[in-house]
Amino acid sequence: MRTALVIGTGLIGTSAALALTGRGVVVHLADHDPEQARTAAALGAGTDQAPEGPVDLAVVAAPPALVADVLADAMERGLARGYIDVASVKGGPRRELEARGLDLSAYIGTHPMSGREKSGPLAATADLFEGRPWVLTPTRDTDTEVLNLALELVSHCRAVPVVMDADAHDRAVALVSHMPHLVSSLVAARLEHAEEAAVRLCGQGIRDVTRIAASDPRMWIDILSANPGPVADLLGDVAADLEETVRALRSLQSSDDDKRREGSAGIETVLRRGNAGQVRVPGKHGSAPRAYETVAVLIDDQPGQLARIFADAGRAGVNIEDVRIEHATGQQAGLVQLMVEPKAAAVLTAALKERGWAIRQ
Repeated sequence: MRTALVIGTGLIGTSAALALTGRGVVVHLADHDPEQARTAAALGAGTDQAPEGPVDLAVVAAPPALVADVLADAMERGLARGYIDVASVKGGPRRELEARGLDLSAYIGTHPMSGREKSGPLAATADLFEGRPWVLTPTRDTDTEVLNLALELVSHCRAVPVVMDADAHDRAVALVSHMPHLVSSLVAARLEHAEEAAVRLCGQGIRDVTRIAASDPRMWIDILSANPGPVADLLGDVAADLEETVRALRSLQSSDDDKRREGSAGIETVLRRGNAGQVRVPGKHGSAPRAYETVAVLIDDQPGQLARIFADAGRAGVNIEDVRIEHATGQQAGLVQLMVEPKAAAVLTAALKERGWAIRQ
């Protein structure tokens, strides 16, 4: 791939353009808002000048509701040898293109499974997709050359290609992305009018659950409008589980021993089902999940503290697999939770104590 055209210079489009430019591809940028394309160009994502002729690959990074229109326009104008989109739904856009009678041999739907709570070109980074799955949905009609161009794009972005059927993809993202986002928003909505004294008690758990609720509502309306059926089906199942959970909790309030036992059993079932589902979430680099031990370190909220901890862990020969930070309420201090291999926990604890760190047991 020598040349590419990125249509849509938001977070995903600009990030892909930055990655391609970094690998020596000449990237042209286009957007319905010329100022946004100029911003992406100023960031080094390419040029906002139109290509003189067909490029090797056109990447459509438009909202799901507009993908079919933008793709159809690009294909009818012959802007590229191959065409892909990066929308978060795949079945609907392809069916719209088929209904228009377009030759889809030069098209393949794709979806990079990566993003941020922020949107727009200023939030873009060249490494946004690194190590992340990038779904490709070829059909029997897909030209081999176009599939190879899409795979080359994925390689340039250092992502991991995953081939799926388009409708199977839409059901999958409803489960692992779209439905969880709405549930996160529903939980966060409980905080909107909560008493300030209650909100001040927020810890890492509520931060974890509500983090993705900070995303742009306009973007998510576009996404959910393109995949409403599978998401509604899943939320219906969640609603049924919630009704059962509410009944179990009400039973725990009863003065009847049998009802309390029934309620306890119901809650235990929910929690155990949650355990069973959580362990299926892929671990580091997409591998099977692994059990780590946590070394908790008390730190002051001062510049350089984390760097010192990581440096001391490195001197001890311990690799930090993951890290979480919980800030103390009303204090310039916090708790850093370092996740390490079980056999390394004692080594790291001893090394950090020796270097003066306060370890919480």
